[in-house]
Order: sequence, then structure tokens, then C-alpha cells
Amino acid sequence: MCVVGSANLDIVVQVPRHPVAGETVLGGDHARIPGGKGANQAVAAARLGRRVGFVGCIGNDAAGVELHDALDGDGVDVTNLRIVEEAPSGIALISVGPDGDNSIVVSPGANAHVSEADIERAGPMLAAALVTLLQLEVPVETVTEAAESAGGLVLLNPAPAQALTSRLLESVDVLIPNETELALLSGSDLATTFDEVVDQARLLPSARTVVTLGAQGALLVDETTVHHQAAPPVTPVDTTAAGDSFCGALADVLAEGGSLVDAIAWGVMVGAATTLRPGAQSSLPTAAEVADLLELP
Repeated sequence: MCVVGSANLDIVVQVPRHPVAGETVLGGDHARIPGGKGANQAVAAARLGRRVGFVGCIGNDAAGVELHDALDGDGVDVTNLRIVEEAPSGIALISVGPDGDNSIVVSPGANAHVSEADIERAGPMLAAALVTLLQLEVPVETVTEAAESAGGLVLLNPAPAQALTSRLLESVDVLIPNETELALLSGSDLATTFDEVVDQARLLPSARTVVTLGAQGALLVDETTVHHQAAPPVTPVDTTAAGDSFCGALADVLAEGGSLVDAIAWGVMVGAATTLRPGAQSSLPTAAEVADLLELP
């Protein structure tokens, strides 16, 4: 499979509560953890045993070295990870509260330079990939080009939330928004019931939509089917990369030829297990660790 997306160095601080505007809150010691939605999803799939290639950009700086080495260390093919001289590597400033919820500010840096030329250079990888996984922390024009160049299934996690063209959405086989992203894409208010989620999903041109619902699991919606997959109950430590690990797990099963229903079942388990350890890529589990973390028989 292939992932086109962002690589960020996460600067993570545990806080007693998130600050309001104009307020300073004292937190714990900070941690530097490789992250970025694209890189997280690539590492998530790789740790589950999938062969993964990554297309993205880093700066010519210490953070870039950390991000390159983290991907390479997890067995991700970094042949198409380009160094950008004119921009720093992307960073994310993350505060994590006592309940595991986070607040994130992203400085894209080199991620803003992932271009259609990068997609062209990675053309053979994209053409050969059984699944291509995309997000929106790189330019949307590049994401569109990647979707149209992919030879296999195209999965799009439309985050951060933004309006998208029908050209891109019609190139996507499986759309994976959360409830906020779904509301924006459908031009609706935030859904408060499953029926409203289904109605909003069916307003979109994508053939199949998988809506992530946090602790409530995920909902699969297509023209004729609605399937709810509950998530295992957990007490989260840090929710930072749970959505990314869900996407990586979904792609893992689909690349193996599994059904979307099976992929969602695996995704909610991997996502739940991810919340039980702190950090982004540092929290992403192997298949064996999923069972251990969830105390499965």
C-alpha cells in the first residue's frame, strides 16, 4: 500500500486542563514524538505487518532526520520522502489533558511543498499499490492528483476538515471522516443521531463512507447498507493518533482483500488500543499488542 501525506514532529505536553484564550497553563515535561497524519497512518499499517511506501516532504533539519529515521525504522519505504531546502519540517504542538483529549496546532512547514511533481515521481508506486491512503495535511491539489494516479483502492481521511471538490470526492472509493468533517462536507449541522449521520453521508458523491465516532466506534454507509461497529470500552490515556491508527488498520485489511465490514471491526480495535499509550507514533500497536492492550483472549 501507499500513503501520501504529512510528516510532523509532535511536541507533546501533558496539561491539567486546556488553556482558554489569553491564559497560561503549566504542564509537564515535553516529549518529541514523530507524528503527522500521513506518517502516523503509514507506520500504523507497517506495524500491523503491511508493506508501505510513503510520499511526502521533510525539511533539511534535525526534525527531518528524526522523521526520516522513524519511518525507515518501522520498515516504511522512504524512497519518495523528499527533503525541502526552503522550509523547515512540519511540527505539531499538542497539549493532552487528564482525560486523554488533546488540542493541536500544526505548522505544516515542508508538508506544504508536497507537490504534483512528487506524485509524478512516485507514479510507479501509486500504480502498483493495492490501497492508497490520503489525508489533507498536504495541498489538496496534490491529494487530488494522487487519488487520480492510484491504481488500487483510494481511501481519503478528510482531515483537517475543509471543503472539497466533487472531482476529488468522486475519485475516492472509501471516505473516512469523523462527525465534524462529515458535517462540513455535507453542508450540515453536526449530527446528533445515527440517522442524521447516515443522511449526511448519503449527500456525498463517495461510493462508501466510514464515519468514525470516537468511543462509539464507526458507521459504514453506502447506497443500500448501514453497519454500526461498536468500539471496545477503554479508559483512554491519549487519543492523539487513534483516528490515524483506525485508518491504517482499515487499509491493512482492505489491502489483504478483506471486506470493509471486517476492516472496520479491526480498525476500531486498533484505534481503541492506540488510546491506551501516550504519543502519536509511539502509541501505535502491532497486531499482538492490540490483543495484549485490550486484554483479549
